[in-house]
Amino acid sequence: MTVFYFYILDPAFGVGFIKICSYFPYPLKMWVNGHEWAKRQAAAEGLAFTELANGFASCHDSAQLQAICDRLTPARLQAFFNYWITRVPCPFTRADRLAGYWWQLSMRQVEVSRTLVLDAPRQARAFFEALVADNIGIGRPAVVSMLFAPRVQRNTQSIFRTRIFTEGTQVRLDFSYKHCRVKLYLKEGRALRIETIVNDPDDLDILKGLAHLPQVQKVARQINARVLTMQCVGQSCAIETALFERVSQPYVREGQRTGALRFGDSRVMALAGALCLTVHAVAGFNNRSLRALVAGLLGTTYTTSQMTYDLRRLRLHRLIRRLPRSNAYLLTPEGIRVALFYTKVHDRLLSPLLAADKSPAPLPLRRALHVIDESVDFYIDHALIRRAA
Repeated sequence: MTVFYFYILDPAFGVGFIKICSYFPYPLKMWVNGHEWAKRQAAAEGLAFTELANGFASCHDSAQLQAICDRLTPARLQAFFNYWITRVPCPFTRADRLAGYWWQLSMRQVEVSRTLVLDAPRQARAFFEALVADNIGIGRPAVVSMLFAPRVQRNTQSIFRTRIFTEGTQVRLDFSYKHCRVKLYLKEGRALRIETIVNDPDDLDILKGLAHLPQVQKVARQINARVLTMQCVGQSCAIETALFERVSQPYVREGQRTGALRFGDSRVMALAGALCLTVHAVAGFNNRSLRALVAGLLGTTYTTSQMTYDLRRLRLHRLIRRLPRSNAYLLTPEGIRVALFYTKVHDRLLSPLLAADKSPAPLPLRRALHVIDESVDFYIDHALIRRAA
């Protein structure tokens, strides 16, 4: 297939391109960078800012900058196309256009990002390292990849070794839904970047036409916000006594009643662990997808009716919410905290401590527990308490 690339330097958008296929019906692609457009608009309005590669590191007036970003509408993108398509070689003649042959723009790929710049780069890297380590065991994104700075040639003779979080590596988390993808990484070692990439708006039940760009932006920003909530909760998931008591007791209110979610119950713990595996779900989870995760953790038969009952328990305890006009659910902020708290306390605190007197527990810990056992046995003997026959 032969295509022609026309690279453009636009006063408002900066560098962009239009790619046109050489045969009928002449499919076309247009690419522009919204960050570059926002930078040029901010500079034109005299707004002081500091760049951070494809983004902003700081800004004198963040509210004004956000207002500028919100002005990137379908109409402006259409105007960019209308201006340049008449200035590059076009396969359609004026007669073709009058006969109705022309292009209608739709969305092929939309990237919506959120960048959190930390004052101390060291803190940004420490936070991201903790985030990656936490997600390896809990949450399970689709991919945790390491990108190495040096380029590897075919004639490279040195031995290859992998060392995580060393100089020259960039760690990235990816998770996906159908054709959509969410990517987390450190930008220039000092900012946490969350990017939602929508490659097919149909996956989000949104039409592909350019006019529906605001809907895609709204959903993508909601996804970025949920990811950020998950990150913050995951690093400090302790729950207050009132919340713990509320979910560990039966729900009885307004004529509705459902069972408690008691810590330690095998079914509840499997449910909490399964919910931790859904925190990256871009479009939520449903009865079928969650049931498969719970059954795998529970190790026994887990029916559809049991899943329906548990979903009702979670919903009435306000740990999940149902998406409008669908059978999919999302974790609430409280739901994320409860799921992570139950799972971390059980898997990372109680289970290791209860097995701390056996290998492979550290030797100093086993020795300390042995001393405690001997002291307890001494007090039992001194109290003349005998084991029942």
